[in-house]
Amino acid sequence: MVGPDFQRPELPPAAGYARDAPAHGGQPIADWWTLFESKQIDELVRNGLAASPNLAAASAALRSSEASLQAGKGVFYPEIDAGASAIRQRLTPARLGLAGPGSIFNLLTLAVGISYAIDVFGGNRRTVEKLAAQVDYQRALHDSAYLTLTGNLVNTAIAQSAYAAQLRATEDLIGLQQRQVALAEAQWQAGTAAYSGVVAARSQLAASEAAAPVLRQRLAAAEDLLASLSGRTPAEWTAGAIAFGDIKLPADIPLSLPSELVRQRPDILAAEASLHAASAQVGIATAALFPSLTLGATGGVQGPTTSSLHDSANRIWSVGPTVNVPVFSGFSGVYGRDAAKAQYEQAFEEYKQTVVNAFAQVGDSLHALDNDAQSEAAQRAAFDLSVRQSELARANREGGLASELQELAARQAVEFARISLLQARAQRLQDTTALYVALGRPWREEPAKARP
Repeated sequence: MVGPDFQRPELPPAAGYARDAPAHGGQPIADWWTLFESKQIDELVRNGLAASPNLAAASAALRSSEASLQAGKGVFYPEIDAGASAIRQRLTPARLGLAGPGSIFNLLTLAVGISYAIDVFGGNRRTVEKLAAQVDYQRALHDSAYLTLTGNLVNTAIAQSAYAAQLRATEDLIGLQQRQVALAEAQWQAGTAAYSGVVAARSQLAASEAAAPVLRQRLAAAEDLLASLSGRTPAEWTAGAIAFGDIKLPADIPLSLPSELVRQRPDILAAEASLHAASAQVGIATAALFPSLTLGATGGVQGPTTSSLHDSANRIWSVGPTVNVPVFSGFSGVYGRDAAKAQYEQAFEEYKQTVVNAFAQVGDSLHALDNDAQSEAAQRAAFDLSVRQSELARANREGGLASELQELAARQAVEFARISLLQARAQRLQDTTALYVALGRPWREEPAKARP
């Protein structure tokens, strides 16, 4: 076969994903979302995979490319055609340079033809190779749709649960601040406190009341997105309650080796398949510059009546090779090959950029998880201290050493710290999800069995 034989790009020499990237242990698993130990998330993902139109469309595209490949392989087999015709026609001797009147007659024909293209320079084999690469490309797109869908479902479920928890904490905070406003107004009216205290309390209450609708909107948007990802309209879909505290953080974050990433991440595999298809196209364009050879044979009978078709004298046949030699076409074939080579170079550079972007994404996720862990630890310490301070304020109030306003202020500090801790925890869970998506998925099983 003329043209280049495709070789998979060499594995990247990098030993890690980013400079000073934190190390993590464990092996990636196919159903990575189960590591969050949430039955609600497991059910949500299972239902989404079964009903997602995007995933169904990707599956149909994959089946279409597989059927196209099987259709393309037909070029390796002889082509057999059978035909029949019944014609009444008038011919004149003038078309042969003779004088005389024309004649009218019937002509019945029954014939069978067989032809076989000899793939001398491999153009047909390169075409089938390209079709096979396009199947790999569609399979990678299907895997990407699967991975994106599961990532979006888990990420949105975490966001929905976190928004609901933050909304409850904000509503508790509003209740405390309403009580604070009432006490401040009572003290001001009694002349025991300045009006500035009332203004400060009302300002804090207004800020919290303004935050509540934002959280409700985000919660509603997350629920609507879950409905869309699950192939439902918001009106016909009801979000199941997911307790934020029930979502566990995996103890060990799985991490693929760099050499494994390029063999399991769908966008890299798609770029590799595009590179393979471009390589095959170079072979196709090169083969078009050389002669093509076809062997053909035709046999049948012709006669003016059906009874004459049985006469051996009316048998017809032909057999022999056909050679087509491209002589001159304005150098279109040469420039077509040059265009195919340039497209291969473009696909190769795009492949390299895809790998670079993948490494950067995994590295960013690793750094994010490291920073998230530190942030959550600090927020956890701040929350624990605020709880301790609230307990002391309550004890002091019960012992007559502090006022109710002071206790309310301490309890508000707890809710503020709770909201900050919820946000830090949600960010860490979502960044964990982002890492799983960035690592791709170890497709150990067959696509038809692994994905609905």
